Amino acid sequence: MIAVIDYGAGNLRNVCKALEHVGTQPVLTSDIRIIESADKIVLPGVGAFADCRQGLIDRGLFEPLQQIGRSGKPLLGICVGMQLLFDVGLEMGEWSGLGLIPGRIVRFKFDALAGADPSVLHLKVPHIGWNQIEPAQEHPLLAGVPRGGYAYFVHSYHPVVDDPAYVVTTTYYGYDFASIVAKDRIWGIQFHPEKSQDVGLRILRNFVEAA
Repeated sequence: MIAVIDYGAGNLRNVCKALEHVGTQPVLTSDIRIIESADKIVLPGVGAFADCRQGLIDRGLFEPLQQIGRSGKPLLGICVGMQLLFDVGLEMGEWSGLGLIPGRIVRFKFDALAGADPSVLHLKVPHIGWNQIEPAQEHPLLAGVPRGGYAYFVHSYHPVVDDPAYVVTTTYYGYDFASIVAKDRIWGIQFHPEKSQDVGLRILRNFVEAA
């Protein structure tokens, strides 16, 4: 059974529909007993890091999720759900994340690159739309995913990963950033697989089958 965590974030139903499309019957829940009994867990999220973090805290899910992540049970974070896997988020302040993947979440910033390439100053934040994902390593999440496949992004912040060994794919938007990350059985996707057509569905299927 796959538990999709309901902590007040948006887009949960679309994630559930995508998981159903790849042959599973996900359970949307905020009940920690159901989450702990699940075979796999999906943590979606849209909006601000602090708000999503507080949603977990208000439902008594923050510390249990830390324990579950460290237990070795497969855990997939999507968009802000992926960002919450990291140590710190720097959106409208500094907020502690779940601390399951070493690194921090920062806003896109292009000023330092303008001297070499002034065109980057014309890039808009948030980063919205289709962009390519390029593999940084082989990983079960990428089975059957074409190199340079397109995925759909909506975000202003992205991870800076402490150890490159945890970077599965990168995406270029003014500079390369980590768009899929993995540490043991903790996996994170910055884009929206439920909106990314064949590429996104393939990745979700891989999570279901490989984790």
